[in-house]
Amino acid sequence: MTDPQDTSVTGFRTRFLLASAAWAVLVAAVLVAVPLAFADRLPDPLATHWGPSGRPDGSMPFPAFVLLPVVLWAVVAGVGAGVGARARTLVRRTPRAWYCAGLAWAGGLMVVTQAFTIAANLDRGHWTRAASMSWQVVVIVAAPIALGALGRLAGLCGPDVPPAPPRTRPRIDLDPGKRPVWVSTTTAPWAAWLAIVALAAAVALAGTALSGLFPGGWRAVVPLAVVGVVGTVLSSVSVRVVPEALTVSVGPLRWPSRRVRLERVERAWVEERYPAQVGGWGYRGLPGRATIMIRGGECLVVRYTSGGRLAISVDDAEAGAALLNALIARRHPSLGR
Repeated sequence: MTDPQDTSVTGFRTRFLLASAAWAVLVAAVLVAVPLAFADRLPDPLATHWGPSGRPDGSMPFPAFVLLPVVLWAVVAGVGAGVGARARTLVRRTPRAWYCAGLAWAGGLMVVTQAFTIAANLDRGHWTRAASMSWQVVVIVAAPIALGALGRLAGLCGPDVPPAPPRTRPRIDLDPGKRPVWVSTTTAPWAAWLAIVALAAAVALAGTALSGLFPGGWRAVVPLAVVGVVGTVLSSVSVRVVPEALTVSVGPLRWPSRRVRLERVERAWVEERYPAQVGGWGYRGLPGRATIMIRGGECLVVRYTSGGRLAISVDDAEAGAALLNALIARRHPSLGR
């Protein structure tokens, strides 16, 4: 069946993606143009870190000061593009609002931080004579939050396609002479690209640090490497259902993994969940109320006999839920009804 609003929703999504791309380009242009405009009035290296006393205690070469924020913003914007490319993220008002808030906050934080860093170094001759930081810290924290709030308000505008109505508990009939198996793997291209870019940047910075061109690069290597590892883990999730257990594995190496014995499962069903609803990507929540969020949308939800729940964002979740319910019914007929 064709939704009569499909055309208008598609048009809104196109305009929204263009606006997001324009914001990404604008932030990148500011991050490059502003320091270059004041290059002849800035020391090289320039102060980029201030201690608890408010005095500068760390510096960075000017080329790195220009390049590093652009690389970090490219990673953020790339992840945002991967999230925004999913149709369901933009047609639902709540996830769209949080998407806008995050993109606005990140861009605002980078621009405001750069602006105050340049102002503190302007006409100082040497980075050790840079101006101190006191009240500026409050503005650096508050201004991006305010911009994120405006972004969230902007995201609340536009269509809000309601979620699909609740489904009845999926079930299938099992052949007693066969051993059923269900396996589904979901990938998140944005996380894979995040891992590639972050690890490549970490290697490049490590190389420049070893060569002496950028001695301060070591400070960014570890955070970028951690982002690369986390992105690798979040790049995929695999779920396997057999008569004995449910196994959930993450990452290309299928590790770490979690195995749940079937006797601990009461029932299964399908829900639509999004990162904004559960607090982000990855393993969200606490044991007993957790969600493994790789991408927004269809999730397999499992309820334990203890009352706890586990949700996994995975493709073809309805087939997995149907098999789990059938296996539970075969093992415990009273639970399957």
